[in-house]
Amino acid sequence: MLAAFTFNTAENLPVGLLDAISRGLRASPSTIGLLVTGYGATVALASLPLAHGTRAVPRRHVLTGLLAALVLSSLLAASARSYGPLLAARLLTALAQALFWAVTGPVAVGLFAPWVRGRVIGALSVAGSLALVLGVPAGTWLGGHTDWRVPMGALAALGLVPLVTIAALLPTSPPGAEPAAHGAAPDTRRFATVVTAGALSATGAFTGYTYLVRFLGAVSGLPPGAVDLLLVVFGTACLAGVGVTGALLDRFPRAALTTAVAVQALGMLGLCATGAHPVAAVAFLALTGGALGPVFMAAQNEMLICAPGRTDLALAANSGAYNAGIAAGAALGALILPLAGVRGTFLAGGLLTAGACAVLLAGAAGRARRRGESFRVG
Repeated sequence: MLAAFTFNTAENLPVGLLDAISRGLRASPSTIGLLVTGYGATVALASLPLAHGTRAVPRRHVLTGLLAALVLSSLLAASARSYGPLLAARLLTALAQALFWAVTGPVAVGLFAPWVRGRVIGALSVAGSLALVLGVPAGTWLGGHTDWRVPMGALAALGLVPLVTIAALLPTSPPGAEPAAHGAAPDTRRFATVVTAGALSATGAFTGYTYLVRFLGAVSGLPPGAVDLLLVVFGTACLAGVGVTGALLDRFPRAALTTAVAVQALGMLGLCATGAHPVAAVAFLALTGGALGPVFMAAQNEMLICAPGRTDLALAANSGAYNAGIAAGAALGALILPLAGVRGTFLAGGLLTAGACAVLLAGAAGRARRRGESFRVG
């Protein structure tokens, strides 16, 4: 859980430090926003090959190596004095995260009974969501009062704790023999639907979310202190959404994903429409935050159910597609920003997320139709 918290903080910290890094490195905000794009693109491209290449390596050794890479890359980021070294450090972190989520889910749920797997995924996601509640706001505050390199370096200290703990205590077992190594109810069509919807929803989310701080200042007219507070509100809503969804995930795995995507679309479109009114902006910001974590969590849980083969490879494919969406969203936002302003990034993001919801609903309708045809044949 601490490893998940640290990785998610590392992934999202540039969003809170966007302007500080831009000033410190004398680069445009759009260029710094591409740190998110490069991160997401690396995870997207590397997830499946890394999972396939390490499929026979004991998970304890894999996780230890990934956390060592996180610690090293955080130190490199903190020492960067120009854009190139910072980007290189970010890409090293991304390579580690590319494999982290594929490996962590099956390892964690394999330690528990099958009927509580959703709650285990929920616990991991709560830790990851705390990055938005504590990690990113704390890093943004620390960077504002010191230098943006300080919170980057602090990630190395956080990563050392799970590195030592996992290296010393996690049991070693052959990956293919783990209890959650294969999907509980393999379904190739459902797998494809979830991966597609996840990629679309991530594209939508990060088209706007990458520029959230700028939106709250330029559109909502909020001062920097209020923006920092609203980042905490956003993260708290994300944490609450993950907690509620995690409690229901074992009972309603498919409905949880569709609901989360629909709420994300509503939140982003609502921000676009009413973001100039602070009260409405806070309400729709909370809706967006309340959905962002549950979308990825519910999709990961679906992979443990519908994976057509090994769950680690299915999780890697899902993570890769989701991060391809993150990269595409950040890049799309960078293109829209100078053309339609920051409000336009949230409009595009909301429409893309609505498209992801349509994909899920179409998949559900197809399953219902096939069940009806099977019943008539029977």
